[in-house]
Amino acid sequence: MPLHPNIIIHTMSHPCFLPIFSCLILFFGPSCQKGKSEALASNPEPPAEHARDAKIIHTYVALCDNKSQGIAPVPEKIGNGDDPANNLYWGCSDGSRSYFEKSKRWKRLSAGKVDGQQAIMQRLVFQHQETRAILVIDAWRGSTIEPCIEQFIQSIAGQHYESLTVNDAKGSHTINIGGGADFLCFIGHNGLMEFSVPALPANPKRKQQGDVAILCCQSDRFFQKHLGEGKHHAVLTTASNMYPGAFILHDTLEGWFKGESRQQLRQRAAKAYAKNQKISTKSALTVFSK
Repeated sequence: MPLHPNIIIHTMSHPCFLPIFSCLILFFGPSCQKGKSEALASNPEPPAEHARDAKIIHTYVALCDNKSQGIAPVPEKIGNGDDPANNLYWGCSDGSRSYFEKSKRWKRLSAGKVDGQQAIMQRLVFQHQETRAILVIDAWRGSTIEPCIEQFIQSIAGQHYESLTVNDAKGSHTINIGGGADFLCFIGHNGLMEFSVPALPANPKRKQQGDVAILCCQSDRFFQKHLGEGKHHAVLTTASNMYPGAFILHDTLEGWFKGESRQQLRQRAAKAYAKNQKISTKSALTVFSK
């Protein structure tokens, strides 16, 4: 079937496969979920943590999955949402695990499972070499994209918290992720094109609001109702279909650590995207919302 004339599909070059379409071709209407927002908005008390001397980043990665997500199919090996090691968004060279493990700016502190959260296939914890910032990246099973996005949205509103113990050169630290993170990020397919998640009120008990980057197709349009006063502030969203490689988050964070503005972060993201996609920065800027 022909594509809608207003939809731009960006292709990508990748050592794992030939150029692909990375986004949804056919849009499905959202499902109705009455009453669910009340159950999710419990206004939890943020857990106690050690005095924070470095920024905390928490990234949700929904693994690419041909079988359960409304995407144009990618090669089977990298589109298996049960196989993080070979997944497009995790194990391939631009995937979150591979890209941050190769980066000289980050050091991996730990890798493992998450107790009580079987949908998370692997959790990685990195530390930024210069700022000592902690980056937690969770690989969610591809078929669990809906609860992944749901928890991400809860975190934006301060309705979900999780305590995590991190060990670095200075010792052991208890930190809060989810709604307690200074920076939240989602990477993957835009599942809100196929299902809906109720908008949640901001938790009045939260102690601080952070920033958020949403790296999936047309995130500005589909996630808009989940942003707002008292929630994490959107510093990077997308205006078109795109490929959410981890290089975008990697380069954006370098500017965020320096306190750069939303427009400066957009410029950084566009430069990283242009380099990967072999397009002009001017063209890449159209991918990210103003």
